[in-house]
Amino acid sequence: MEKKETAIADTLVDAINGVLAPMERKHLHLSVNCPENLTVSHDSRWTSEALFNLLDNAVKYTPEGGDIHVVVQDWEMYLEIAVTDTGRGIPESVQATIFKRFYREEAVHDVDGIGIGLYLAREIITMQGGYITVESEVGKGSTFSIFLPQR
Repeated sequence: MEKKETAIADTLVDAINGVLAPMERKHLHLSVNCPENLTVSHDSRWTSEALFNLLDNAVKYTPEGGDIHVVVQDWEMYLEIAVTDTGRGIPESVQATIFKRFYREEAVHDVDGIGIGLYLAREIITMQGGYITVESEVGKGSTFSIFLPQR
């Protein structure tokens, strides 16, 4: 990992560019709230990969015409990047399991994937001293938040 103090907006744009085509095919709406001049020490290439994995899941599990919101907040100790979707949601009983390698919930076997995206995202963020959280409600959607340390 090569951590450098760089604009998080640039890293976010790289990740979003990777999901634009499938978003357009599903007519998903994207909103992004990210201060342009906000910087944080991070490996932009790998952080972009972690963000892409979260966005890719949001696209996969959000029904046609749904919404995806990305909000970046500057907290005292951490920078938070929250990806919220209006997808199918994740049952609370499996939320602790979804970050395991190759884990796929029974209900999502109709969606392409091998169950490595969330595992990789967590590993990438953890290697930079950060962490990922999930909040979800079945039938309403999910929010995955990446927290990167400020110092």
